[in-house]
Amino acid sequence: MELRKDRVMLLDKVYEEKVYAGILGKIIGVYLGRPFEGWTYERIMEELGPINYYVNDKLKQPICVTDDDITGTFTFLRALKDFNYDKNITAKQIGLTWLNNLIEDRTILWWGGKGNSTEDTAYQNLKQGIDAPESGSIKTNGKIVAEQIGAQIFIDGWALVSPGNPEQAVNFAGKAGSVSHDGEAVYGAQIIAAIESLAFVENDIIKIIEESKKFIPNDSTIYKLISDIQDWSSGNIDWLQAREKIASKYGYDKYLGNCHMVPNHALIIMSLLFGQDDLQKSLMIVNTSGWDTDCNSGNVGCILGIKNGLEGLKKGPDYLTPINDTIYCPSAIGGETITDALTESYKIINIARNLEGMDNLKIKENARYHFQMSGSTQSWKSNLLNDNNPLTKISNVEFSSSIGDRALQIDFEHLSIGLSSECYVDTFFPEELTKLEGVARQRFFHYDFISCPIVYSGQQIKTQLISKTEKSIKVNLFIKYWGENDKLFKVSSEDHIFNSNDEKIIEWKVPETDSNPIGQIGIKISSDEFCSGKLLINFLDILGEPKTNFYRPKHIVKPKRGVLDSNEEGFYGQMWKNSWVKALDKWETRWIESFRITQNIGRGMIFTGTNSWKNYTVSSKLKLQLVKSGGIVARIQGLKRYYAFELTSNNKLRIVKMLYDLEILEEIDFNFEFYKEYNLSFKVHDNKLFGYVNNELKIETQDKSNTLNYGGMGLIAEDGTICTNEVQVS
Repeated sequence: MELRKDRVMLLDKVYEEKVYAGILGKIIGVYLGRPFEGWTYERIMEELGPINYYVNDKLKQPICVTDDDITGTFTFLRALKDFNYDKNITAKQIGLTWLNNLIEDRTILWWGGKGNSTEDTAYQNLKQGIDAPESGSIKTNGKIVAEQIGAQIFIDGWALVSPGNPEQAVNFAGKAGSVSHDGEAVYGAQIIAAIESLAFVENDIIKIIEESKKFIPNDSTIYKLISDIQDWSSGNIDWLQAREKIASKYGYDKYLGNCHMVPNHALIIMSLLFGQDDLQKSLMIVNTSGWDTDCNSGNVGCILGIKNGLEGLKKGPDYLTPINDTIYCPSAIGGETITDALTESYKIINIARNLEGMDNLKIKENARYHFQMSGSTQSWKSNLLNDNNPLTKISNVEFSSSIGDRALQIDFEHLSIGLSSECYVDTFFPEELTKLEGVARQRFFHYDFISCPIVYSGQQIKTQLISKTEKSIKVNLFIKYWGENDKLFKVSSEDHIFNSNDEKIIEWKVPETDSNPIGQIGIKISSDEFCSGKLLINFLDILGEPKTNFYRPKHIVKPKRGVLDSNEEGFYGQMWKNSWVKALDKWETRWIESFRITQNIGRGMIFTGTNSWKNYTVSSKLKLQLVKSGGIVARIQGLKRYYAFELTSNNKLRIVKMLYDLEILEEIDFNFEFYKEYNLSFKVHDNKLFGYVNNELKIETQDKSNTLNYGGMGLIAEDGTICTNEVQVS
């Protein structure tokens, strides 16, 4: 593709598809390399042989996992949206995004300790008030710690928002990388960002790599390394011989630390130059070569995904069907955890558009599931009658409508009385993950799976369906919630009759689930006649704020004093509890209250909800124990972005705004007693905030900036404990 100077012109359909392909390439690479991460070339060849396809089955590990490469890529990019799409965003602001999105010892990073894990070291520096870029600098942390691999593995998003603009991509990469890294590590990140940016507009990988070198010092190790590999690739040696040269000159024994940038960067460049523009061959080279396989493979997959587009991903083996668009992105914003490649693509596309002063794209009325890209399934799944006779198949097809030109097609076979067809998508903790055991479970839960459901009771599910069948069919929407013994229970809508070529919009209010989190939404197709055919989903959306109560579900026995609590804690004990983000020291469940939360030092929260929540009221009958302040939070956008309605130990009632620093918006005197129950209600409507005590309006204010205009809700405690039986949202 010829280089175009007008950056805005790049934001077209071709750009959109290349973003999607780049993200798919990223997750393909990560999922491919993750099961044998850290292995040497020798071990890989001995136990697995050349890596030509996924080996997760052979190693008995899940294919789609929680991973720092993926989560960091999409999480840290949120800085651009949070700081008003400023092209001059600073390293300090990106560092604040770390503090807003990371929960210490739980999300994204390898929490290996200061001086051992580069990212943990940087986080501790940030937490202690050392701003970026000093948080990641050689001066602060030393050369070895600062030059490990992390700056490179999180960098793809900054290039994806900079198509054909390597200067911008390199600038972003330098600032983002410097939060945690310095020196050669940042140069490596900048090279990857430049390559990916140029890959949007240039088809020759040799030219792309040569052009990218211009953005780093020519006396740097990374520059010299690339030049060496360029020379080797132009000679008469193969990739195996090149790998030996890399191991000899740039190997792990030459660069100290746990996972240095330099050796791994060399493998990326080698795979690109020796891979002959072939995705399978390039991924085979970089993965078979060993070391930090998932990181290296993820960068290579993203580069070739961008450069060769969706068609390039489809050449060779089918990498796409097994992953099904699936992405897990656990962070402090739990409503963003369950996601998919298409959803993340349009987030990035809209960031790029805003950087150029353009409005967001509105795809099919901004529906949550719209399938508006070739091949996209957005993680929807079908049931199977057995391995050899699929009852239901799903596929992305062309479909012309007033709001889009693609849809998800459900092909169903041999329906009859008692034999139905189903298609569904996970909206919270995926069922298959509860069945993981041993090494498989350990590998998946290497990082905590922190998540909030996508859908809640009282919200509205809206979908447009089109039938392609000769006979009449019945269609039901359904949800499945995590109930007793952490099993899924189904609740269905009324029947909707579809005849041939019917096109209908169906709406269904999500029913109550006894405060159990909703794990799936789906569509059931049945018929009173022997029937085969097709049903198309043009879009499906989740509308409005919930109207529901949150508490310990009735099927869980309330603890009693002196009686042993037999309820198992954790992922396999109380799924309802895991639907809340826990960013505090203690959530004690051995007492009668559903919520007894403690933060020993500072401010701690539990919260749930999604970024689609805007105007609502949160109410709870709270008891404050020994605590500095406690109350209700609303419109939570992370640990450093929210509103709170609080009682304080110095007898104040206040509404505060946390936007990286705490600001008191309104405050009045209010005498209260510890251990006494107060009914607090916090209403957020547009930029107006209202606080009620015992159903009486006590305080109101306005945030003229209207910065925090969406987000979930929860409870907050500072330097102590608060408790309640129930939280209501209306």
